[in-house]
Amino acid sequence: MQKLAGHLKTVHDHRREVRRYCFACGLYYQGLTHDLSKYSPAELAESVKYFQGWRSPYDAERELYGYAPGWLHHKGLNRHHWEYWYDMQKGAYRPVKMPYRYLVESVCDRIAASRVYLKENYTQASPLEYFLSRPARNYMHPETAAEMEAILRDVAENGEDAAFARIRETMKKRSVR
Repeated sequence: MQKLAGHLKTVHDHRREVRRYCFACGLYYQGLTHDLSKYSPAELAESVKYFQGWRSPYDAERELYGYAPGWLHHKGLNRHHWEYWYDMQKGAYRPVKMPYRYLVESVCDRIAASRVYLKENYTQASPLEYFLSRPARNYMHPETAAEMEAILRDVAENGEDAAFARIRETMKKRSVR
């Protein structure tokens, strides 16, 4: 029961932060619906079983078994994950450029995850440091990786409010809804 309560609190805290950031960027629907699949049986059971409170339960499960079924379900349903954006091209699976609205949600997700897991150790540079420390950016579409890094760098150097204001302006220019 403690793992269930801890996991649900973490998910609620994370979703609240993502919602706040998405709203600041003008992504109201995405803010409201972010990560709802975490409540599905396929994700909830695995996440509660491997809950630790300081990192994603999927990381612990992946260390034990080499993969995490809950994560496979999650990334396959949620467009804000770069892993969702792979498709067969010229006989091989290759990354596809993420639409801007999902890229922005992904940035909000990264900021929220950093804030929730790092707690009082969070700084505005934390999401960028996490992004740069992981090899995942090497598997993303190059334009997606560059744009994500630029936004996270903006957050690190100028703060969330300024970065989110620039995101809103970019969304207006691109007619993103």
